[in-house]
Amino acid sequence: MKNIIITAVLAAFALGVNAQSVYDAAKLTDKDLNGTARFVGMGGAMGALGGDISTIGTNPAGIGIYRSNDIMTSFSFSAYGMESKYDGNKFNNDKTHWAYDNIGVVFSSKIGNRTPLRYVNFGFNYKKTKSLFNNMSMAGMMGGFEGHYLSQTNFMAKQAYLDNVDLGARDVFNNPNAGWLAALGWNGRLMNQKDNGVYEPIVSNYVNSKYLSRERGGVNQYDFNVAFNVNDRVYLGVTLGAYDVDYNKYSEYDEDYGSGSGYLLKSWNQISGSGIDVKLGAIVRPFESSPFRIGVAVHTPTFYNLTYTTSARIESDVFLDNDPHVTPIDVDTYDEVGDMKSEFRLRTPWKYNFSLGYTVGSSLALGAEYEYQDYSTMKFNYPEGYAMDYETHEAGLCLKGVHTFRVGAEYKVIPQFAFRLGYNYISSAFKENAIKAIPDNSIMTDTGFSNPKSRSNYTLGIGYRGDLFYADLAYQFSAYKEDFYPFYNDFGPTNALVTVTPQATKVTNTRSQVLLTLGIRF
Repeated sequence: MKNIIITAVLAAFALGVNAQSVYDAAKLTDKDLNGTARFVGMGGAMGALGGDISTIGTNPAGIGIYRSNDIMTSFSFSAYGMESKYDGNKFNNDKTHWAYDNIGVVFSSKIGNRTPLRYVNFGFNYKKTKSLFNNMSMAGMMGGFEGHYLSQTNFMAKQAYLDNVDLGARDVFNNPNAGWLAALGWNGRLMNQKDNGVYEPIVSNYVNSKYLSRERGGVNQYDFNVAFNVNDRVYLGVTLGAYDVDYNKYSEYDEDYGSGSGYLLKSWNQISGSGIDVKLGAIVRPFESSPFRIGVAVHTPTFYNLTYTTSARIESDVFLDNDPHVTPIDVDTYDEVGDMKSEFRLRTPWKYNFSLGYTVGSSLALGAEYEYQDYSTMKFNYPEGYAMDYETHEAGLCLKGVHTFRVGAEYKVIPQFAFRLGYNYISSAFKENAIKAIPDNSIMTDTGFSNPKSRSNYTLGIGYRGDLFYADLAYQFSAYKEDFYPFYNDFGPTNALVTVTPQATKVTNTRSQVLLTLGIRF
């Protein structure tokens, strides 16, 4: 497969190969409630309670609670549901997915009973930190504006306003100054150029649109930890986290003009790479006679080195001269330049965590947790270190701080059997009027975007503890709504730059997950 890799030689024209979006960055920053079944069953509210391998990624001091060795692994089955509503049309995309979610080990080393340092523990944990398994479909008539129907071709024509770019040139997809949407639209005969040089899209008074996308992959997290127990009252921990990203998205956008003509735009996109961060945490039992605990943790930004790979294809039978003898046009960027690759760096926001924990004897454990992360502070850079001002500025315009609340409880009916309950609330990362703005000279061709609203996770679980073996089972139900748009339109009926965006497609997403953890403590 032929590849075009952008190097430092093109640094002066780097904007021409930009394909990074704050929407993709937000997906990589967000994390699922995942890990062991005990952790999930309690809603992840174990930052101050500790004693579970999954706390290695929330409050590293939780590993300091261990007084024995632990080995565990987790598997899950998920059922995803998506319902979209637009223009009287309703679509449902229901899929199922098996996953290997977690494997970890803790080695507990007792130092002594009379020294301040009682235990030094070491831990390693792998987990699927973010699943990006998602299907999306919508269809309907695009709304109008002063008699001018909305169309993705408006976006293409707006992108064509670039000096010294020949959109019909054979090597246009290699030109770092050319926008791929404009080049595809021009070569697909979806717009023409007036005598004054102004590009005008071919927009019918009837625009029936269809959109679908398929997303797969996610983010894997590998955590390495060391934690300390001081006088059985202060617990300290540090975790070095490594991340592996493999995310793929295929999308189709179709416009039908009602007379047997229209076009279909297909986009293939992948983001791959790796990242690293550091997490610091502490748990304090402030009163010697009380089991009440306070936990605090700080996570540094995750520093990602990523590669965006893309190609696109347009199939068009819209003809400027209305000549029925002209054959349909297919333009495939892969045939011209292969897979285009754009490398970039992403720095996610800092994360701050505060938690409380309380136990009643050995029968009841209660946890509560608050977490904050300001998504608007994420940063984009070129591989050479230069700031990507456009994308970083868009993050400040579109994103905001995210508040996460977690509560959970565990009750042991007898020492061997426990019941668990939990709840999460995660606020939206996107401002109300956020849009997916694509630079005029970008290689990005997937114009669809969604603005998710707040998300709720409801969990419950059961657990068995033997002298050596243990097993936990958890169920998690997640739900959130989002507004989807097939494109953002800022090209008005008189070539004025005005905001004319389709009405939102109302989408409801659900996920039901059953998680099983098997382990031994010795």
